[in-house]
Amino acid sequence: MRFLFKTDYDQDIRLAKHSGYYWSYGALLVLITAVPFVLDSYYVGQLTQLYIMAIAGVGLMLLSGYTGLVSLGHAAFFGIGAYTEAVLTAGVTLPFMSEPVVFPFVLSFPLAAIFAAIAGVIIGVPALRLMGIYLAMATFAFAIVVEEIFSRWESVTNGYTGLLVESLYIGDMELTDGRPFYFLSLGMLIMVILFSLNLLRSPTGRAMMAVRDSEISAQSMGVNLAKVKTTAFGISAGITGLAGALFAHKLGFLSPESFTVLQSLELLVLVIVGGLGSLHGAIFGAMFVLALPQALAIMKDYLPLYIAEQPGLEPLIFGMILVFFIIFEPLGIYGRWLKVKLYFQMFPLYKKATFKRQKSYMKSERLR
Repeated sequence: MRFLFKTDYDQDIRLAKHSGYYWSYGALLVLITAVPFVLDSYYVGQLTQLYIMAIAGVGLMLLSGYTGLVSLGHAAFFGIGAYTEAVLTAGVTLPFMSEPVVFPFVLSFPLAAIFAAIAGVIIGVPALRLMGIYLAMATFAFAIVVEEIFSRWESVTNGYTGLLVESLYIGDMELTDGRPFYFLSLGMLIMVILFSLNLLRSPTGRAMMAVRDSEISAQSMGVNLAKVKTTAFGISAGITGLAGALFAHKLGFLSPESFTVLQSLELLVLVIVGGLGSLHGAIFGAMFVLALPQALAIMKDYLPLYIAEQPGLEPLIFGMILVFFIIFEPLGIYGRWLKVKLYFQMFPLYKKATFKRQKSYMKSERLR
């Protein structure tokens, strides 16, 4: 049984709440560092894809889990980051220059995130007065518009013909294949998580959580709702665009079919199933989203042919799982893990009503 006695205000904002964090996360870091030297290339590629999806999940988690804004258009930011990376690494002809300039990845990655963040601010400003289903509809429409731009702007994206993505090199070593790309994606994920943790400890992060809990209460305490929401959209879109840049090199070939509304749904399922309001939930959700298609492929072998060949089977399963978690496990996979951990920490004093959902709200919420 572990009890934390707080004697200093700084304990509330420490990254490591107690000494157990150091050895547990240190052991995890050693384990995932050794993975590419032990497993086959197929599993290394799957773990690399897991890290990329986790980065995108962290981006959406900051918006939906910590600011309370629902988005069905994050596939658009994902695609903007991917296409920006593909165009910059292929070469861009700048004014007053005859030869195209090829951007190194140390510049193309930040630029991909910046372009996606700008798009996030563009959609965030007009959506300031929207909430709930109306905000979801606005971001959904934005995703459809961006998908059409990807398919119609053939001079840049090549439309449905597709766009090849150049490989990244440091000297003679290729970064976009096997172990180097694995460690590149892992390093980006660690950097994004550390950035997000520090953001959430800052006044901006606390304002985001205040907006999530109650906009009226946050506004009465001096929080600028427009600024916080726009900032949340920009940061979330930028992180998702960074994941898109890595995803472009993972695929090696881009087409508009890679960034459909279904991918936005997958990202939303990722954060809800993983656990809203937790960066751990983004990791667990990424594991779930990557494992689900594999499970569906296996399940189709045992289903009747007229059911297995239905084109809308995968979105239907995603939607059913989303509804199931919202009703029966709103805290997601990470919430279930917290319950299991608390059970062993409190044993034999654990009470079943510890996590009982209470129908309570602040009086200011009645003004909505």
